[in-house]
Amino acid sequence: MEENRCKFWLPKKNRFCANSPLNDSQFCGNHKPRSIEQWIPCPIDPSHSVLKENLESHVKRCPLLKQAQSLSLQPFYQKGINAGKEEEEEEDNVSSEMKRSAVYSMTVTQFCKLINKIESVHASTCKDIWESYKVPEACNMWIKREVDRKLPFQEKHVAQQASILGNLEDFGVIKSSIGSKEADSQGFCSDDSNFVHAVVEFGAGRGYLTQMLADCYGFDRVFLVERKSYKLKADRSLRQKESLILERLRIDIEDLNLNAVESLRRIPYLAIGKHLCGPATDLTLRCCLSEQCNQGSVQDCRSNANLKGLAIATCCHHLCQWKHYTNRKFMSDLGITKGQFHAMTWFTSWAVDADHSSDLPDITDCSLQLQSIEEKQCSGDMHGVEDVVRNMKPVERAVLGFKCKQIIDVGRMMWAKEHGLDTQLVKYVPSGISPENHLLLARHAKCL
Repeated sequence: MEENRCKFWLPKKNRFCANSPLNDSQFCGNHKPRSIEQWIPCPIDPSHSVLKENLESHVKRCPLLKQAQSLSLQPFYQKGINAGKEEEEEEDNVSSEMKRSAVYSMTVTQFCKLINKIESVHASTCKDIWESYKVPEACNMWIKREVDRKLPFQEKHVAQQASILGNLEDFGVIKSSIGSKEADSQGFCSDDSNFVHAVVEFGAGRGYLTQMLADCYGFDRVFLVERKSYKLKADRSLRQKESLILERLRIDIEDLNLNAVESLRRIPYLAIGKHLCGPATDLTLRCCLSEQCNQGSVQDCRSNANLKGLAIATCCHHLCQWKHYTNRKFMSDLGITKGQFHAMTWFTSWAVDADHSSDLPDITDCSLQLQSIEEKQCSGDMHGVEDVVRNMKPVERAVLGFKCKQIIDVGRMMWAKEHGLDTQLVKYVPSGISPENHLLLARHAKCL
């Protein structure tokens, strides 16, 4: 009987696979050894792969085919509209492995020069980032768990969401009706020309940042932008609110023409996002601040003016790509090349590797002992950058990672400022709650 079974051993079950083998193999179709080259990304959705030999039949029955066809017919779908202009021929994303290999291929002298440049740039550009951990009174119902018990509650996420909203309130974008007779019933800028009717949450996931905003401040319309499908979403709870209109847009931010969303046209809105991973922050900034405005499109300039405020909690800087980054000119003017930018993005992963149970020292007061590194390299104690990295203290790596994160986010802040917004970059929670604690704030100049 066992002779007719697949010869693939299942260690957890302590037996061979029970499936029948293929005619020309000792293994079944699931376990037949294949080279990596035989698997290629699905052209409909690259998040999964298929066998090259099965590609033709797969594209006809891929579960995401119907969704992709439906999306392509939507007026707000425009492939790659927010990807950024290509300065060179189109290139694939640079993976973390490629970034690491590029760093390790440097000489120790080149590595030390790059670190010197990062520290110099950080000292000159990242002076105005301060801690701003807020617990607004308007969010007490969530802080004290006076909400529907069916809603998921995790203290660290509630603290982050509350601080995002508290910083928006402190920045003058939204207003709490608590203790203020002048605040409008919706909780937003009360000037008629700046009254915010809608909220667009990018990378919304299940939508619980918007849920807290709806519970604590209130507004008319909600747009949740998310490319994936989630269970246990806040949608059901949001739809139960009277006079609130909810619209979920299942689309990649890269392909979203926000100006073509009919129900959002000519409506002042607030853009928010909690932990927009890597290039998603850059895509969101372009989505809200159409670069077509610079080309003289009056309609797009008018739609840009509808953005009254923005709050983006950035994260996963190690996924950032030069081709998507909003402010490449900022980096180039500082003498940072594309290769050095990708090296910096790889360094950012060190910021979240450290122990954050206690706060790190002030990174402005920390610097690497580069002279000792070069001396050890000259004496033969270190052989290449890989040895240098291995011998760095965890706190040194974390500090370097945080400096790179701040430089990347300052560039984004400057880009938004160049597009006519008042901007701030703050640390909205302690690193003990989340080391991914940068919040980019922006507002329309008249939203005061």
